Amino acid sequence: MIIDINMHHLPEDFFTNEKILNGFLNTAPRSFGEIVTLSKVPDTGAHQLTLEKPKGYPNLNYVEGDYSLEAKLRAMDDAGVDKAILRVPVWQEWLQLETCKIVNDNAADMCKRSGSRLYSVACVPPWGGKENIYELERCLKELGMVGVQLACHYGQLYLDDEAFKPYLKVLNEMNVPVVVHHTPLPVYWQSIYEYTNLRREFGRIVDQGTAVGRELFSGMFDEFPNLKFIHTMFGGNWFANYHLLAPHKSNKKEAISRLDTADADRITRYLQNNIYFDMTHPASWGKAEVECAIKVCGADHMLFGTSFPVVYGWMSQGVEFVKALDITEEERELIMNGNALRLFKLDV
Repeated sequence: MIIDINMHHLPEDFFTNEKILNGFLNTAPRSFGEIVTLSKVPDTGAHQLTLEKPKGYPNLNYVEGDYSLEAKLRAMDDAGVDKAILRVPVWQEWLQLETCKIVNDNAADMCKRSGSRLYSVACVPPWGGKENIYELERCLKELGMVGVQLACHYGQLYLDDEAFKPYLKVLNEMNVPVVVHHTPLPVYWQSIYEYTNLRREFGRIVDQGTAVGRELFSGMFDEFPNLKFIHTMFGGNWFANYHLLAPHKSNKKEAISRLDTADADRITRYLQNNIYFDMTHPASWGKAEVECAIKVCGADHMLFGTSFPVVYGWMSQGVEFVKALDITEEERELIMNGNALRLFKLDV
């Protein structure tokens, strides 16, 4: 069985339902330089929603027709993907509760019509408050959603900020898995925006790596030990930082202590118990890098994800890529379905 835990979702009538479209358009913070335009794709005439920051530098494109149930199932059949978990990409950083409710209802309906092939995580503003908690409970208990999604930061606040504690407390008590999606750009983006791949790929890595690091060093998982965060983009290349950022004491007497070596065991414990990694379109990374990530972080902490439909080929290429990795069949099974079945408690 192959389970894609990172399939993007928008309501199927996104471009024709004025209420839904405006719910997205009107929440992007223009005062912080987020430029939103509605236009048509030159070759096809399909509508697209584009997010730029700064103006003239696109970071996000939603294209009409890509998000239908038919498009999802057709791509899954073509790639040999059996199940997928829906999430709202990127825009969840800004969505207000009323729009989240519409998005959640649409996702639940799509899952119902999928013949048990699709699941969804709940899209809820992360600020606590009884109305938001009611929507979370409705999604999990009435709509049958299997987890929750968060953006890795909201405005300039990463998830270790005090503002999120009321919501994280509820998630911790409910013991619900959380997918943490990257945002269009990291908080401090000015040095990377001029070049497309730095902006649209490396920017997301910086964002996720920063988020994971702040979560680990803040000690938030001591307060919320049941949280299971599944970060996109391999947690921002976290396999390359795994040991570097939790150094052990020198074997020599040093003049001064330049690094914090006291918490290496605590950081390692958090990485084992609380942090997991979405292998966001793994074929884009390269065989050596992905095998290194699995070796360092463990196959039991990796989950297959494609970011469909950002690039259609990422799904089929991703499946074939993981099949060709030099790993054990047990490791492959964990990545492709075992970890998703365990963390999301999927009834299949």
